[in-house]
Amino acid sequence: MIKITLDYRDDVIESFNVEGHAGSGPYGQDIYCAGVSAITQTALLGLAKHISLQMDYVIREGYISCKLPAALSDAEREKAQVILSTMEAGLLAMQEAYGDYLRVVIRRP
Repeated sequence: MIKITLDYRDDVIESFNVEGHAGSGPYGQDIYCAGVSAITQTALLGLAKHISLQMDYVIREGYISCKLPAALSDAEREKAQVILSTMEAGLLAMQEAYGDYLRVVIRRP
């Protein structure tokens, strides 16, 4: 199962972490892993394009993590939240349809 964790601080997504495999098909042919990867890596690309500060992120097989920098301007933070909340919506829709293969955990302090 793929576990996606979204960490909020002050009603803002501060970081996300994706780990595991859906296990629904052979490596490289698993549609659920591909869907989660497409959504989360597109979010990373959007953040890189619209946020001027260097982000802390890691991508490796079965794992993606990203933490927004603390020193974002209000405009950058707003752009980041549009991107990350869109990512969240896509992942929650996948979970609703394919909950046997992925789980979204939302952590708020």
